Amino acid sequence: MTSLENIKWQTEALEPVEALAFLGNQFPGEIVFSTSFGWEDQVITHMIFTNNLPIKIFTLETGRLFPETYYVWNRTMEMYGKPIHAYYPNNELLEQMVNAKGPSSFYESVENRKECCGIRKVEPLRRALAGNKCWITGIRAEQSADRQFMDNIEWDEQNNLIKFHPIYSWTLEQVKAYIRENNIPYNTLHDRGFPSIGCAPCTRAVQPGEDFRAGRWWWEDQSKKECGLHVHNE
Repeated sequence: MTSLENIKWQTEALEPVEALAFLGNQFPGEIVFSTSFGWEDQVITHMIFTNNLPIKIFTLETGRLFPETYYVWNRTMEMYGKPIHAYYPNNELLEQMVNAKGPSSFYESVENRKECCGIRKVEPLRRALAGNKCWITGIRAEQSADRQFMDNIEWDEQNNLIKFHPIYSWTLEQVKAYIRENNIPYNTLHDRGFPSIGCAPCTRAVQPGEDFRAGRWWWEDQSKKECGLHVHNE
């Protein structure tokens, strides 16, 4: 039985907090959780902080976040009294891109948008994950068609580590109920039609009946709406 298969077997009957605690003990000092302060991430942050789990929480500070996101970041640190580690883009790469193409080149082509995501998100993520063996995320099956065919525990070949989605099978209603019951601070953009919140220039509200991620990079074809952070291995 491989390590990944063994972990799947040992966590399949555990509740999210129990599974997080198990993985924290399995990978001491080598397990991290990435938050972008959305609904799902706030649920997992609450689980980690209130149970004093040995899991480092980090975020990608792209420099283009919504004011509401910064507010939730501040409120979360105030509420739990624990650090959230920020990873910033490589300043030299960012300056080169903006100097050559301007501050809004991502609207001009998919290639330019992927370049921007690569500099502001993907490269900082690589640094955040370096040296770790387990990456916790807030991915849920409902979030997009591609994510319905994943496992809650998988091997991330790009980053060479185990990836665990503790609330993968939760519905949005379960997430919102958990937030209400535990008085967890959340991004008020969610109340204004933003189910998925990224950088401010690249996120709009979703209209009734639209896909969950329709508001992300809305000017692009639906099939291209991933930034490169979460690459699913078929």
